[in-house]
Amino acid sequence: MKSSFLYKQFETAIEQLNPTQRPLCVALSGGVDSVVLLHLCATLRSSHPEIALSAVYINHGLSEHASDWLQFCQALCESLAVPFQSQRVVIEHKPRHSIEAQARELRYQALDQMADTDALLVLGQHADDQLETFLLRLKRGSGLLGLGGMKATTQLANGRQCIRPLLTCSREEIELFAQHYTLSHIEDESNQQDQYDRNYLRNQVIPLLKSRFKGLLSSTTRSIQLLQQQQQLIDEITDEDLQFCLHRKATGDCIDLGKLAERSVLRQKNVIRAWLSHQQVAMPSLAQLEQILTQSFNSKIDAQLKIDLQSGAIRRHRELLYWVKTQTAPIEHKDIGVSNIVLNTTTTLSVNYGAGIRMPFSDEVVSVKYGRAKDKIRPYAKPGRNTLKHWLKDAGVPVWQRDHIPLIYYNDVLVQVVGYYFNHDFKVSCDGVFWEKCNDK
Repeated sequence: MKSSFLYKQFETAIEQLNPTQRPLCVALSGGVDSVVLLHLCATLRSSHPEIALSAVYINHGLSEHASDWLQFCQALCESLAVPFQSQRVVIEHKPRHSIEAQARELRYQALDQMADTDALLVLGQHADDQLETFLLRLKRGSGLLGLGGMKATTQLANGRQCIRPLLTCSREEIELFAQHYTLSHIEDESNQQDQYDRNYLRNQVIPLLKSRFKGLLSSTTRSIQLLQQQQQLIDEITDEDLQFCLHRKATGDCIDLGKLAERSVLRQKNVIRAWLSHQQVAMPSLAQLEQILTQSFNSKIDAQLKIDLQSGAIRRHRELLYWVKTQTAPIEHKDIGVSNIVLNTTTTLSVNYGAGIRMPFSDEVVSVKYGRAKDKIRPYAKPGRNTLKHWLKDAGVPVWQRDHIPLIYYNDVLVQVVGYYFNHDFKVSCDGVFWEKCNDK
């Protein structure tokens, strides 16, 4: 196998994609692509035994032959002395959701769970798969990023790295390799079902295009590589713009609208996309993006701007844009004494001693409350007594954050606004107590 052209292509790709020789975990389906990929990896291991190799089979439960395929994959791995694991995933049929998309998402989740922590997921997509992806995204009206198709190396949302060492190899080359070395593999009957768009392109459209236009695959591959290079250049410019426009705060990175306004409209859109991408937010539609920019720049400075997106909203406070995740209402705690309180899975309200407020008297009940905007307090070193709403506005706290600030009460008296104010009448310079929010994760 080492003398074959396909292996040499694969070896060159692996040297580029895995320069530090991290472990490889092959996504094994039993089809010809993944079977050839596993044999190539096993051949590579014979020359580089320091590279650990394993394989994972994911059973989607969509075929009655799935258990037979699992047994085939297990036997293949045993014959090659490759550690093997399998996992069953259950696909819930949801309206207006593609079964293919759901299966793909669950497959990546399961592969990530089964693979060793430091392993690269090795995927068997090839140049024909890339062509199919290009045409599907062209049909959907995708932009440059989408038409750039699959990359040789990508990351899952949690940072797991995936590599595609066969991405420049054709399906014909892979099938000829399997025939030459008599490699057994399975045939998924669903590949012949043309009701799926990808299968229709593969079985009906692409063979026709190839017969008419010689060299279609190689020319499309070159075009996709050019698109990816152009996107990389745009990404570099976008990252520079994003760093220029970012305003870093303890609660997260915000966008400085004054700096954003110095960029062209196209670059403003790219900055917003990149900013949301860093927050792991699903990309807004073009209409939503237009709405974000229009309202951000044109709304009054004191307007309560809120643009809802999936899992959260974009909010504006003064000259900054914030990404605010959807939050559950905080839970109040009564009669806590002088103790730590777990607020949620990531945050604790911890007790500290020293300069703060005086210790509670025996007849005073200590409680944690929220959102009491009309309650009044005279903060230490501040002039006069006023509502909590007044003082939080004075401190520049955005409206949506105010109801999540823990408030410490002795009986019905507000004695501490955690992170901001002590009650003047309760302030002591020593032998006191105060509470502080701590993030555990």
